[in-house]
Amino acid sequence: MQDRDTTTEYGIPVTTPVQTLIDLSLRLDRRGTERAINEADKYDLVHPPELRRALDERVGEPGVATLRRILDRRTFRLTKEELERRFLPLAAKVGLPVPLTGQWVNEFEVDFYWPDLSLVVETDGLRYHRTPAEQARDRLRDQAHTAAGLTQLRFTHEQVRYEPEYVVRILAQTASRFAISTK
Repeated sequence: MQDRDTTTEYGIPVTTPVQTLIDLSLRLDRRGTERAINEADKYDLVHPPELRRALDERVGEPGVATLRRILDRRTFRLTKEELERRFLPLAAKVGLPVPLTGQWVNEFEVDFYWPDLSLVVETDGLRYHRTPAEQARDRLRDQAHTAAGLTQLRFTHEQVRYEPEYVVRILAQTASRFAISTK
């Protein structure tokens, strides 16, 4: 263990939050490790972007690869445009028409909009949806769209990139409602 791995709290030597998470990743399953990361973030011990940067300095150490895989699934790695490019083929796969993109709807810019279906889809990466203020704005957007009678779906970066079958299933279920209601 190096000096960077320890600190002192109330006069007691302890491992740093980064080192603690690395150690936990060697003992916990993915869900347990994710919970530990979330708790560290919640209590302002270390935030995921800081943790990810710290891991880049520890390549090859036991536990680091596991943590990096978890963080890379949960933190924003794609640009907004890349995330949207990954989403469009999923929408096409279920037979949705080509959506309008970057449109202003109810005073908010939306990622994807199907005016004939009254459907809005947002693809959320953590870069623009991480802080409480950004999340509050997302809720205002959702509420405005719902009040206007729109169906709004949100898909995370992780869902679009790593769980496309889930995204396709939800889109298909939603699209089937439109097919029924237009007959």
